Amino acid sequence: MARKQKKKSAGAPEWMVTYSDMVTLLLTFFVLLLSMANMDQIKFNQAVGSLKGAFGVFGGQDRKEISQPSIVEIAPIHDDLVQRLYTRIVTQMNRLRLDSSVKVVKDRGAVVLRIDEAILFEAGSAELKPQALPVLTRVAGLIQPLPLRARIEGHTDDIPFSTPDMSNWDLSVNRALAVLKFFQQQDLLPLSRLSAVGYGAEQPLAPNDTPENRAKNRRVEFVLESLGDYREQLPYLIDASEQAPF
Repeated sequence: MARKQKKKSAGAPEWMVTYSDMVTLLLTFFVLLLSMANMDQIKFNQAVGSLKGAFGVFGGQDRKEISQPSIVEIAPIHDDLVQRLYTRIVTQMNRLRLDSSVKVVKDRGAVVLRIDEAILFEAGSAELKPQALPVLTRVAGLIQPLPLRARIEGHTDDIPFSTPDMSNWDLSVNRALAVLKFFQQQDLLPLSRLSAVGYGAEQPLAPNDTPENRAKNRRVEFVLESLGDYREQLPYLIDASEQAPF
């Protein structure tokens, strides 16, 4: 009597079902990776780690937890230094009784002493007035004990200079140099701490549309800069006992 042959089950082979499941899971995995491509890197790593356990071949048992980093806010030291300088210089200006035309401002990330043209020079002249000398002497006395260098800047309005061989830029440079030479000749500040530059009418404080605004733009400025790394100079600014506290 002939043996009956086993009937093969209908449909795909059993190994095909397992293979299809694996391919489907891989497709889902890569779709998930693509959808998270622009997300936060830490969240992405956490998601990848959580998926490792679902695929034993990836070694899910070795998954490590990734903790969220703590957010620390750091106040910029330079801004703190500028504020300390500003406060100290205002205190010193009050003690020295500097002329009210000498202004101290915070500008371009630095402390700036600003003096109107009328205090220092005659109109169109680069020769210091006699009454300007005591003012500049007190300004030098203010800067001298601080660990700072001074960049002396000359500025003018936009009215063209009357002499053909002299421009506003020339005038601004000559005025800055006149102040620098006075400091050096009177031994008020060493040249190693000084520099001079002229900007002409290129950096106005106000639009050159009225006589009052033009007068504001005609000025000499002392931009106070650190001699070195401001973090190294900060203790000197705090602990100088001969100066008034902040």
